[in-house]
This record gives sequence, structure tokens and C-alpha cells, in this order.
Amino acid sequence: MSSATVEPRTSHQTPIGWLWRHFRDFRRTRPFWGGLLAMIAGGPILYFPYAHLSLGGLTIAMSTTAGAGSMIIGVLMIILGLTGWFQPAVRVFAGIATILLTLVSIPVSNLAGFGLALLPGLIGGGLMVSWAPLPEPKAESAHGRRRKGRAAEAGNAVAESVATEPVAAEPAADAPTAKLPAQGAPQQSGAEPGAEPAAGAALPKQAGAADPEEAR
Repeated sequence: MSSATVEPRTSHQTPIGWLWRHFRDFRRTRPFWGGLLAMIAGGPILYFPYAHLSLGGLTIAMSTTAGAGSMIIGVLMIILGLTGWFQPAVRVFAGIATILLTLVSIPVSNLAGFGLALLPGLIGGGLMVSWAPLPEPKAESAHGRRRKGRAAEAGNAVAESVATEPVAAEPAADAPTAKLPAQGAPQQSGAEPGAEPAAGAALPKQAGAADPEEAR
């Protein structure tokens, strides 16, 4: 879980914690680092044309005929950095203007403040151009909430009906099939070979046996 999703504690909050929380919210809702680098880049451009360096007993003045242009470029870069902070809607314009002023300061303002403002100005302008706010969560309408509630109730009803439905009985085992006689075995018609004939049942006639009634 990132620090962006953690809700700040409101109870027992110290002034330092309160300031840090507001600074964090301020930093996350605007191109903070791009504006900061743009203002840092405007410092050397604005300072060196009017600086007086002392080397031992020798005083060196850096002011030239381009001092007015350096002052304008430095002040504009600081203003563009503040604009990126307090007007994030124009961050693209502020970033592009910062990059152009940094490139113009190379021939106008002592090689962009002896190179000290070159990288901060280019990086800060790029950060302001590329920064984008986080998308805000869409507010769900009351109609959408009702539809989701009805869908959830329908799903719960289906789940309950499936859970309470009796399980179907398994099909009964198949009845044993009759055994077929082996191939080549003589088929017995009537009773089994070892079974005795029932009382009063007529015995089958044997071939060649004479019927006593016919003999009479």
C-alpha cells in the first residue's frame, strides 16, 4: 500500500504533522519539482551579470550590456516556476517557455549562468510539460447503484435456490443380466438335467418302447 492511499490521522496530530500533510497534498496536485527546478535555474541567470567577484585585491564585475536581458530571463523563469505551482492548468505553456528561455540564456546570459542554469532549466521545463494530474474517481449515480443492488439481490437469490435444491437420487444399479449358455453347450429344454419330474407329469416316450395300451 502506497502512502497516497493511507488516510492521515486526525487525532493527536502535531503542528509538524499538519504542515507535512498539507505540503504533501500541495506537492501531489501540481508539477512541484518542475517549478522548483525552473526557479533554481533562474537564480544563476539573474545573479551573475550583476555580481562582483573579488580575487585577492582585484574586483571583477560581470555586468555587461546584456545585463538587462539576463535580468528579464531570470525573472521570467522564476515567475514561470511559480505559475506551474499555483496555476497547474497552464503547466504546458510554462514548461515550453522555460525550455526556450533556458536555450536563449546560453548566448545572452554568460552561457546560461556558466552552465549552472542549463540542466535545471531543461529538466524543470520537461517535468512541467509531462506532468498530469491523477484521474478523479467517477461519482456513481443513484440509478447505477440501484441497478447494482438489484443484480446483487438476484445473484443471492439464485445462489440460495441452488444451495437448497435437493440432490437428485443416483440411478439404481442395473439388474444382473441373465447368464447365456456357453458356446457349444447343449441347450436343455424344460427342466434342468438333475431335477426330478413332478408327480403326475407324463414322462417322454423313448424310441423303440412299446405302448402297453396299443399292444392290447
